[in-house]
Amino acid sequence: MKHPLVILTGPTAVGKTKLSLALAKALEGEIISADSMQVYRRMDIGSAKIREEEMEGIPHHLIDVLDPKEEFHVVRFQALAKEALEGIYGRGRIPIVAGGTGFYIQALLYDIDFTENRENTEIRRELESLAKERGGEALHGMLREADPEAAGEIHPNNVKRVIRALEFYRLTGKKISEHNREQRKKETPYEAAYFVLNDLRSRLYERIDRRVDAMLEEGLLEEVEALRAEGCTREMVSMQGLGYKELLAYLEGEYSLEEAVRILKRDTRHFAKRQLTWFGRERDVIWLNKAAFSYDEEAILAFMIKTLKEKGILT
Repeated sequence: MKHPLVILTGPTAVGKTKLSLALAKALEGEIISADSMQVYRRMDIGSAKIREEEMEGIPHHLIDVLDPKEEFHVVRFQALAKEALEGIYGRGRIPIVAGGTGFYIQALLYDIDFTENRENTEIRRELESLAKERGGEALHGMLREADPEAAGEIHPNNVKRVIRALEFYRLTGKKISEHNREQRKKETPYEAAYFVLNDLRSRLYERIDRRVDAMLEEGLLEEVEALRAEGCTREMVSMQGLGYKELLAYLEGEYSLEEAVRILKRDTRHFAKRQLTWFGRERDVIWLNKAAFSYDEEAILAFMIKTLKEKGILT
């Protein structure tokens, strides 16, 4: 018997949090956050983190577990999420993985093995100095030559992932995109339902702009100032998150606040577009297009429950 696993994902600002709460109540489930930023303590506003009083008594996992100075990556997510799953299954509950980091979801769902992607500090140091000397774009150009598919999937600003892909190629002589494709062909060890909540692009972009404005009103700039004061720098994984890197650049005099906000809104829209491209490539995805349900949240929830019953996840 495979263990059940419910996934609820979708682009940023689409409304996953509210729906995940309704679903968790209906299933008597527990929520595992698949978000690369909500894992960090004191990074609340910019990560759109759910507050304790909003959780309605539903247990949430992988929220507020790391210090901003710690590194968080897919392998660490996978280990923490599996630990959370064990506890949830032990309590006889159903886990709901909710969040928008597609790579993390894929790693957990298909139990992708990252052991082959071993590290070599010498190669890594060489690539890191190259990045400092010539910049991330030059490194991304090297990746385009070695592995065009991986280069298409990894943003040039994500220097850590670019380095990891080049390091993998240098170590194994194999493209990381090929390795990932092989891993993606694996069957999931879970009885899973993979829901993707979506909305019309225009409405989604409006929601993103409104959310950024609301975050600033709530004190996002002050949150970034406090993190900077405690020694968080743009080199840290945590400070590369949307909202943090743009406002940090403003605080360091790189551009005006108005320009920082414009860039943040633009880059968040681009991020949502990339998320949708990612989910569109995944297998066995069940799309929940809000417009098709006339924006009736109860109808969306009823459809999800019906699907889970048909799959035998819910009796």
